[in-house]
Amino acid sequence: MAICAVANAQVGVDLRAGASIAAVVQKLSDKRVIFVGENHDRYDHHLNQLAILREMQRTQPGFAIGLEYFQRFSQDDVDDYIAGKTDEKAFLRATGYYDSWGYDYRLYAPILRFAREQHIPLVALNVPSGLTSMVSKTGIAALPEEWKNVMPLEMEPAKEPYRDRLRKSFEQHEDKRAEAFERFVEAQLVWDEGMAEISANYLTRHAGSRLVVLAGSGHMVFGDGIPQRLARRTGASYAVVLSNSAEIEASMGDVLLLSAPQSLPPAGILGVKLHDGNVGCSIGDLVPGGAAAKSGLLKDDMFVDIDGQAVHTAAEIKVALWDRNPGDKVHVRVQRGTATVDVDVELKAAN
Repeated sequence: MAICAVANAQVGVDLRAGASIAAVVQKLSDKRVIFVGENHDRYDHHLNQLAILREMQRTQPGFAIGLEYFQRFSQDDVDDYIAGKTDEKAFLRATGYYDSWGYDYRLYAPILRFAREQHIPLVALNVPSGLTSMVSKTGIAALPEEWKNVMPLEMEPAKEPYRDRLRKSFEQHEDKRAEAFERFVEAQLVWDEGMAEISANYLTRHAGSRLVVLAGSGHMVFGDGIPQRLARRTGASYAVVLSNSAEIEASMGDVLLLSAPQSLPPAGILGVKLHDGNVGCSIGDLVPGGAAAKSGLLKDDMFVDIDGQAVHTAAEIKVALWDRNPGDKVHVRVQRGTATVDVDVELKAAN
């Protein structure tokens, strides 16, 4: 893995002269907060994050990990997982992972398992998912009262460079009206200020502690997302570590990790389209030749349980199957009309 420092537009970088992860971690040892960004679907980015965490735990233990992936109200459930009070599936159900985040948990499992093994505290940073959606619809001024109660306590207006970067993302939306863009900016501000607020609260409660924040690179680049908003609250020194992606510019961060894309191994899947209804989750459609179709499951079958674990929603089915591989066999019970049907399914990889 090659590593290079990104300084300014007048500096050339020798991509062959990379430093080790150990050297990078040592270089950042005087920073109270280290932001390590990611593209959420890049497995190599998460492996880079894990490498940083492993080296820090080996040489500079005593830090916590802040995570965008979990909403702040799930902190007790996160604590229970780290304490060994719950297993992974109970943890995923309790935090509503597949409802609120949804990315393949296998991308994050090595990081979460490492934190649990090493008893490293985790801090759930994200605002309630419905808050940013509501701000996008109404704007902050018109928020219903119940949503105002979960807003960050302080907000600083977006600077022009921040707005310019958001405009690139906004242009992909259908509604391109000026007022829609302002609501979009406000939603991103709520997101960044909210995660900065929770990070600041942790640092304030734990004097002298350090924090490693794992979140999307868009919340970190150029420092004007979470980093500067956290520094405004605490004065904490920080550094931004990014992994390579499509766009790299000088001054985006302090360290750039270069890694080749890696793919997760194929997952074992049912091969169905799931439909959440008022009374449960049913099969909306089947992949021709897929595992479910070959086992005899039918469209409109309503899931009851998988391997004895009750499942009533698509999220619960994803939890039940998240760690399964092609060739694994699962016992599926469904409701078909007035009959209960039991079927053994050999999972397959996606076509």
